[in-house]
Amino acid sequence: MKKAPTKAPRFSKELALIYEDNYVVAVNKPAGLTAVPVKNSAMPSAFALLQAELRRQKQRTFVVHRIDRFTSGVLLFAKTDVARDILVKQFLAHTPVREYLAVVRGRLRDREGKLVHYFKKEGLFQKLRPESDREAAQAELSYTVEQSLKGATLVRVRLLTGLQNQIRVQFSAIGHPVVGDRKYHPEEADEHRIARVALHAARLQFVHPKTRESVTVESELPGDFRALLRALG
Repeated sequence: MKKAPTKAPRFSKELALIYEDNYVVAVNKPAGLTAVPVKNSAMPSAFALLQAELRRQKQRTFVVHRIDRFTSGVLLFAKTDVARDILVKQFLAHTPVREYLAVVRGRLRDREGKLVHYFKKEGLFQKLRPESDREAAQAELSYTVEQSLKGATLVRVRLLTGLQNQIRVQFSAIGHPVVGDRKYHPEEADEHRIARVALHAARLQFVHPKTRESVTVESELPGDFRALLRALG
């Protein structure tokens, strides 16, 4: 297994390079920056920033997957259409290892576990549905407790499926909402120790589209997340 070396920021203050070769590029997306452009909006995105940089090098950029706007961490793009197609198939099959760190409210009963729910998207929200709903999609993840905090828990989450807002909705469903998640828990607007959802895409492992080797890229916790842990520690 090949572990990508940590590299210094290269593209801009908003986007730091983690790994790059002739076929793929992984960046460290900060919270607040969208992964891809928003329709009818001039708001910057990770894709647009990367595309502008690679275009100057006569290279192209292709979207492989996405992470939420207010989630920080690893985001992967392809440089060729062939690489993109191969990687997208991996994500559709849920074969990449996608690990997140999240701070959730309360103390979890078990040190590790698996959550399975069923969602149906309604507007901008994922709504829980019974398993019998044929229009609902299955959401599945596993987790381990990393650290017990004051009234909260730091968990490492591995996505086994990849639905939008999945981690936030599933932990909310068991009574442990993610700290700062104002979308699904409006009362989190009172949280002043972090100004966004406490969710970070920490590790991504995938099969390289050219070499077929396993590549792992990791992203360190950003300052606001570390400050939250200190405040709750």
